[in-house]
Amino acid sequence: MDLNAVRLLVRVAETRSFTRAAGDLGLTQSGLSRAIARLEAELGVRLLQRNTRSVSLTPDGQMLYERSAPLLAELAETQRLMLDRRCTPTGLLKISTPSLFGRKVVMPVIGELTLRYPELRIEAVMTDRLVDIVDEGFDALLRTGEIQDQRLIARALTPLRWVTVASPTYLARFGTPQTVEELHDHSCLTVRNLRSGRMVDWQFMLDGKVRDISVEGRLIFDIGDALVEGAVGGFGIAQVMDFAVRDDLVTGRLVPILEGFAGRSRGISLVYPPSRQYSPKLIAFADALAQAQW
Repeated sequence: MDLNAVRLLVRVAETRSFTRAAGDLGLTQSGLSRAIARLEAELGVRLLQRNTRSVSLTPDGQMLYERSAPLLAELAETQRLMLDRRCTPTGLLKISTPSLFGRKVVMPVIGELTLRYPELRIEAVMTDRLVDIVDEGFDALLRTGEIQDQRLIARALTPLRWVTVASPTYLARFGTPQTVEELHDHSCLTVRNLRSGRMVDWQFMLDGKVRDISVEGRLIFDIGDALVEGAVGGFGIAQVMDFAVRDDLVTGRLVPILEGFAGRSRGISLVYPPSRQYSPKLIAFADALAQAQW
């Protein structure tokens, strides 16, 4: 079956006019009519009812239209995506990322991308709120944990790892805990989960298994970003993602503790709809993020 002739039939069906369809397609009415006639002859059925004022589909034509139109639209979209893939990243890329990860890891990545591709713009929403990728118009999200939505593509990145830290000033004043149990005698900087309302547990490797441990302190935050500043300020012990305190550990503003019990980690993925997977701007972002170190 001649797919080009089917495409012509679909346009005639959508416009209900040979004149308009021919104009849209850049053809003469006679040329369009001959192409449809050849398709009818090939299939051995009548596809269109013609009169002096309008044109309509026969039952056979309606069936062919209903089955063919979605396929042709999908082919056109595939062609557009393949053409886009060859292009330089341009336009707006809208992403969402957890706040602290966004500031420490994603910011250098997207900053470098905008320098590399002058026609690329990036809108980065850095929030710990769970956003809706479709309703809020995002191209991609960075999301921790298991991705439940099977309609989305999830590209796994290097897992996040936690370290327990305190400032030398705090440890000099209150001592260094040698066991997880001794944390109960210290001020632990904690975060309240915005969705559950519960304090976020810490995790340690105990008896060969990663276990949740409830800790308490006099400073409670709504986001994990504040833990670093609190720990550097000497206000307590914090368990934070290691990328967030790497510079502080190098300079000595913070020191790791309970290293023999470290065991907390969590996966993080770049998540996006299948329709975006061949987008040059998303490909550029995904590749740059995969090369980033944290």
